[in-house]
Amino acid sequence: MPAINLSKAGREQSHASRVFDLAEMSLRELNQALHDLAPGSNETAWEVLHPRGSHSVAVGVDQPVAIDVRGSVGYYCGGMNDGGTITVHGSAGPGVGENMMSGQIIVKGDASQYAGATGRGGLLVIEGNASSRCGISMKGIDIVVHGNIGHMSAFMAQSGNLVVLGDAGDALGDSIYEARLFVRGKVESLGADCIAKEMRPEYLELLQGLLDRAGVTGVKAAEFKRYGSARTLYNFNIDNADAY
Repeated sequence: MPAINLSKAGREQSHASRVFDLAEMSLRELNQALHDLAPGSNETAWEVLHPRGSHSVAVGVDQPVAIDVRGSVGYYCGGMNDGGTITVHGSAGPGVGENMMSGQIIVKGDASQYAGATGRGGLLVIEGNASSRCGISMKGIDIVVHGNIGHMSAFMAQSGNLVVLGDAGDALGDSIYEARLFVRGKVESLGADCIAKEMRPEYLELLQGLLDRAGVTGVKAAEFKRYGSARTLYNFNIDNADAY
């Protein structure tokens, strides 16, 4: 089969963004169009205008597309994201990236409470501050916050990494399982069963990789402290596995 030679106009069209203006179109139309994308679609760049704090923007994305949201969003932006790269050029309401599976979400402003809740994979970057319960019940997601986080963050966090360049509020890591917490600033208080841990070489390497992926410059991994589970609240004992 001969090679297809696109004209200049055709090449430009193939790389152009598909634009949804939520001042003129409904949020349902946007999300339905994203859900209708077939694997291998060449509609890989999307732009959302005038979100005006809309809830559930770009939820359930399951293709490797880039979505630029030009403004602030409400609840649950990017929820269940599985492969998309979603950039919010503003701030995000509660639950951004909730139950995220893979891909990336970047919030250029601040995020409200429970950012990245129950996230199972992917990378969530918040370039401002995050409110309370950031990373609650996280299950494998990586979260990098350039600013501060609020109280009860990483509550019952099961796995994954939470990186905070600023300060952390009260009860950090309360009832934590095996997630890893890295905080550069001060911690107001640690929650039940959360303790400071040694920053071994493998964690310095892991943390530096996360900082690089999140676009953090001028900060060294050695400036952080690591926190995790003391494992005193566990009810399951591997030595008794045959009894279950």
